[in-house]
Amino acid sequence: MPLHYEKSGPIATFTIDNGKVNVFTPEMHLQLYDALVDFQRDPLMRVGILAGGQGRSFCAGDDIKTPLPALSAHEALAAHLAPHAHEPEKGLTRPGWEQDVMRLKRNKPIIGAVDGYCLGQGLIYLLLLTDLRLATPEASFGFPEIAYGMGGAGGMTRLGRHIPHALAMEMLLLGQRIDSATAHQFRMINRIVPQDDLMASARDMAEAIARHPPVAVQLELDAYNRCMDMPKEQAADYAGTLFRFQRVAYDRPAGNDGFFREPEGK
Repeated sequence: MPLHYEKSGPIATFTIDNGKVNVFTPEMHLQLYDALVDFQRDPLMRVGILAGGQGRSFCAGDDIKTPLPALSAHEALAAHLAPHAHEPEKGLTRPGWEQDVMRLKRNKPIIGAVDGYCLGQGLIYLLLLTDLRLATPEASFGFPEIAYGMGGAGGMTRLGRHIPHALAMEMLLLGQRIDSATAHQFRMINRIVPQDDLMASARDMAEAIARHPPVAVQLELDAYNRCMDMPKEQAADYAGTLFRFQRVAYDRPAGNDGFFREPEGK
């Protein structure tokens, strides 16, 4: 299976494993969606790591050489409006399960661990699916689709929220890549780590998150993402309400079992 999903303690690892540069096929988007749904639903899972296979690039985007079912203009329009309606007859194509991945509601943090190429759909997934990001000095980031007549990644990722407008335009309109140093300078990534330390560093970060009360982590992530699009007063009201709910249920500093009071009688 080109997308590996493994669980170890409270940490889930999603490993992209399809060739040297780890390109995505329609089947892999479905595999990633199923893995993310399980990760979100499993109460034992607290934090995830998204990475490429060891010694390989994180992801160079979609595999443009993958044969896709031929769709008429009418079928292509129908596929845009209902991405899975044609699958029983035509099979997996694009648009497809990547749309579901990008829209999936998630309140558990995921750490990105990037080596080599992080391009196209790979960079879209990094920006939309990860909350903390590590990269090696050899990593590079970019949206080359503009050269092939495809645009829209800047809107899908709201790239201007991650990096300054001028740099976003260079990446989107010129199709230029940036290196790890530039990505770190403009805070697209959190840290640059040696290649040999990438996964260990990601796991150290994941273990630190997993030691916190899980409900607090999930509510923090939910409040951060929701309040980003709210007016100031509405954001304060929403975050304040969440905080008061937590304080009402607070009993004691907690370890791995959370911090909500046990039901009476237990």
